[in-house]
Amino acid sequence: MAKIFRPSHRESTILSNIESSKEFERKKIIKKAKENVESLSNAIAMKLIEQNLIETTNKNEIENQILLCLKDLTRAEDFDVDYKVAPFKNIVSNPNIVSIYVAVFVIEDLINHKDIIDIYGADDEIYYCINKQVVKHLK
Repeated sequence: MAKIFRPSHRESTILSNIESSKEFERKKIIKKAKENVESLSNAIAMKLIEQNLIETTNKNEIENQILLCLKDLTRAEDFDVDYKVAPFKNIVSNPNIVSIYVAVFVIEDLINHKDIIDIYGADDEIYYCINKQVVKHLK
């Protein structure tokens, strides 16, 4: 017979606290992104272009598109955010929600923009480039 696992009250409490702290951190970083949306979008666009991950004809339009992406993130429901980033959750372990959301936007949506010539680099390179700017501006 298989053993049935029934977590004790203590284990349930610990798991609940862990989940609550993750949710709190997620909301806190999204709130900080909302407060710094313009400087963050500028920094991300500049760094992607400087590191030759994006080739574009119009840097200002790329900054504007990333700005719109960040504003969408701040207004989106949790389910919509999770649905969008789900295929890319395995890029890194424990990804920053703002960084992964913008990276997915660059990889899937921005590539089709009229001012983009091409996007270079692997998915994780794009994520790490964006994450450096997010950490720098939001921590």
